[in-house]
Amino acid sequence: MKIAKAFRTPLAACVMYALVVTSVPVPAHAASKEIIELQTQVQQLMDMVQRLQSTVDTRMGVMQHLVEQTADNANQMNSTINALQLKINAQTEATGGKLDTVSGQVQSLNDSVDELKSRIAKLDKSLADMQAQLQTMQAPPQSAAPAPNGQGTDQGAPPQGGGGMAAGPSAPPANAAPPLKDTYQSGVRDYNAAHYDVAASEFQDVLHYYPMDDLAGNAQFYLGEIAYRQLNFSDAVKSYNAVLEGFPGSPKAPAAQLRKGLALLQLNKRDAGVHELRTLIQRHPQTPEAAQARTKLNSMGVRIVAPAAR
Repeated sequence: MKIAKAFRTPLAACVMYALVVTSVPVPAHAASKEIIELQTQVQQLMDMVQRLQSTVDTRMGVMQHLVEQTADNANQMNSTINALQLKINAQTEATGGKLDTVSGQVQSLNDSVDELKSRIAKLDKSLADMQAQLQTMQAPPQSAAPAPNGQGTDQGAPPQGGGGMAAGPSAPPANAAPPLKDTYQSGVRDYNAAHYDVAASEFQDVLHYYPMDDLAGNAQFYLGEIAYRQLNFSDAVKSYNAVLEGFPGSPKAPAAQLRKGLALLQLNKRDAGVHELRTLIQRHPQTPEAAQARTKLNSMGVRIVAPAAR
């Protein structure tokens, strides 16, 4: 349009000039050859102006068509990009759900392996006890030594210096610690069976009686999982913090940091949750939990910070 205006302005001026020149009254006796030639040139100029105007209009029409075609192509490309973005987001969400499912299955598999190990250990202990009992039964009985001075032992007399009742087997103390592995595996079974109150009590026993054992970190993690499943996200964050601070070398540490980040997001603490997920990716970049954290951040549209160089 600007080009058309640039052409039209001088052309219009030429046309106006030609009209003025041709409209000037000339006396019949003053007509000369020069004026006739001037009129002829003006007519030619007007013809040229018309042809140029027609050419400009034609080219402007072509340019306008090209501009409209380009705009249509751009709109189609935007629509295609939007559809592709929606498809990618849907695939990302589906992948995140699959990762959560796989992570839960791996966790259950690890728990089953732990339970199987505990049962094998109990079986070994039972076999050892049976072997010891068998050896005791096969050992020859020892003969009683004769009493001094030929006197027999008065079995009916009560022992001297003590009460008349023989001491029986001592009862176990009331505060005896429960067996570690049995208590832990029982807690895992109750957790998988959704008996959360019973499982929490058993995991608390593990923490109370064996606070320095490696299984105590696992028990603390399961307390967080119980709170998370019961939608008590504040207590869940506290339990996950206890794992990360008290048992940083625990195999449950990556899972604890992932679940802590998700619990913070459930509490609408976006910045804190994103920070935990980024920290997990930096500390444990090759773990399945880190893959889940990346998927979650991508679904939220959050940029993932690359792991710092060591």
